[in-house]
Amino acid sequence: MFGKNEEKELVWIGSSLDDLKEFPDDVQDGVGFALCYAQEGEISPEAKPLNKGVLKGKGIYEIVDDYDGDTYRAVYTVKLKERIYVLHSFQKKSKSGKKTPQPDIDVIESRYKDAVALHEELNKEPPIRRLIKKYLNKYFSKYFPNG
Repeated sequence: MFGKNEEKELVWIGSSLDDLKEFPDDVQDGVGFALCYAQEGEISPEAKPLNKGVLKGKGIYEIVDDYDGDTYRAVYTVKLKERIYVLHSFQKKSKSGKKTPQPDIDVIESRYKDAVALHEELNKEPPIRRLIKKYLNKYFSKYFPNG
């Protein structure tokens, strides 16, 4: 699984990282592991596509983790090349049904638009600079794996 593909950069949109840090440690670990799959170009067994309504066709996936009677979710998109954008992390409040609540769908849709805009801005960087960064990141992670 890991190491076969070049790892994609992980970009956190809005408060998604801060919100994830509020989750129980076991849930954070599960979300992190699922995002590692995404960074390698694969889909974790815990990730399911969100492809209905306004989210259809946007390459959006939802990681669902049940812990101690509560349900936690993290949502990301793989649609934008070179990067995985984490759009939203939240605890599902409703105890009935598995459907993602509309207010959370609205946040996901808004942050997806933010991710698209950020992605376009990041890609304005000259190609040679991206190549140098990519090489340096690969070099440092290989020869200095602990930072």
